[in-house]
Amino acid sequence: MIDLITQTCKHIKVLVLVTFTVQFLSLVQATNKPLQVIYAVNAGGEEHTDRHGIRYEADPLHGVIGTASAYGKQLLMIGRVPQSDEILYQTERYHTANFGYEIPISGDGDYVLVLKFCEVYFNAPNMKVFDVVLNGEHTVIAELDIFQQVGKGVAHDEYIFFTVSRGKLFYKEEESDIKASKITIEFVKTDRDNPKINAFALLKGDVERVPRLPPLNNDDPTERSVEQDIINEDIIEKPTSTKARKTSGPRQPNPYSMDDSSVMLPVFIAIGAFIPLLFCLCKL
Repeated sequence: MIDLITQTCKHIKVLVLVTFTVQFLSLVQATNKPLQVIYAVNAGGEEHTDRHGIRYEADPLHGVIGTASAYGKQLLMIGRVPQSDEILYQTERYHTANFGYEIPISGDGDYVLVLKFCEVYFNAPNMKVFDVVLNGEHTVIAELDIFQQVGKGVAHDEYIFFTVSRGKLFYKEEESDIKASKITIEFVKTDRDNPKINAFALLKGDVERVPRLPPLNNDDPTERSVEQDIINEDIIEKPTSTKARKTSGPRQPNPYSMDDSSVMLPVFIAIGAFIPLLFCLCKL
């Protein structure tokens, strides 16, 4: 009887150890998983690959709805972005009524929709104001005034975080149905000019590592190449085959690889819990 109890305890120890190890390895794998680019569009413009390796398709709504405009090319520069990526904020699509895009979804998981805007025409706030609605039900941005946010000729990104599970989209405390593995993003007209979008990208994976614009107070165009021309190669999952890109000047250090404390914190916690448990199991 004692031998049976001893064998049972050993089996339980092995089962606990295996279960914890599997969970630990899954946590490490999820933590280090790069972002996957699901879909990206350069609204009103042609195909473009940005400094992070995100490939933006040419606007699929050409000749379908709204108006494509390259008015932003008249500006001398676009603030907060390197010159190579200004095109994403120089071209746009607008419409005199509501309009939007269908966006494909790639299975369950965490997503972030990055919406790119730039006011290239008006010189004052409260001139162009509109809403943004996700999947027909979620008002993710109410009364967006680009000029009020950043001024004229300055890039402004909005980050929309949501989760997909079992055919439903979850945004904050709300949920909606996903049909045919696609969601929608709609730009809704108000009484102040027309809604617009410059570009957008849907990313999946570790959404906390999404590339973000530098702080708004970085207005010196001579400094932007130092901070903004950095290529973050480890945070975006690259296609299997890509053309080599020439970079201007020496390669800069990667800020994401220099400070991963927030990303690795769950790993450290798991290790801290794993070692005492392993010690206790070995003592039994």
